[in-house]
Amino acid sequence: MIFNMFLWMRSVIRAHACAAGAANSTAEKEALGRSKGGFGCKIHALCDALGMPLKFILTGGQEAECKQAIPLLENMKASAVLADKAYDTNALRAWLESRKIKAVIPPKSNRIEEIECDYWHYKERHAIECLFGKLKHYRRIATRYEKKAINYMGMLSFFSALLWL
Repeated sequence: MIFNMFLWMRSVIRAHACAAGAANSTAEKEALGRSKGGFGCKIHALCDALGMPLKFILTGGQEAECKQAIPLLENMKASAVLADKAYDTNALRAWLESRKIKAVIPPKSNRIEEIECDYWHYKERHAIECLFGKLKHYRRIATRYEKKAINYMGMLSFFSALLWL
C-alpha cells in the first residue's frame, strides 16, 4: 500500500576537478558552488513513501535547503511531508497548512515558539536516506564528473528510472 506522503532532503555531492570550467558558462548556471566541504553541488530530492524518486533540483553547494522546498513540492498532492530540521521555516509551514498537508518537520533548536513534531511518523523518513544510498552506488552520482548541470540531471534521471524498473 502506497501512503500519500512525500519525503525530501538534500545531499551534498563533491564535484571532481574536471567538472569545473565548462565553455560559455558560470558555476552558478551549472549548479556548482563552494561550501565547507569544497566545490560541489546539492541534490534536493523528493520521493514517495516507498522511497522511489519523483523530482530533483540541483543547486550550488552553498545554497540553503529551505529555499528549494516549495519549488520541489509544487504541483504535488500529499497528505504529509517529512523533512529534516533544515526545512523548518514559518513560510514553508504556512504553505503546507494552506494546502492541508501535515508537516512532519522537527523544530530547529533556536525556534522561539514551540512546535510539536510527530516523531513516530518522522521515523518513515529513512526512505529518502535509503534513496540517496541507492543513488550513490552509482559512481557518476556520488562524484560529479559532468561539467554541465543538464548532463548531471540526465544521469540522475537515468539512474532513477533504473530504480523504478
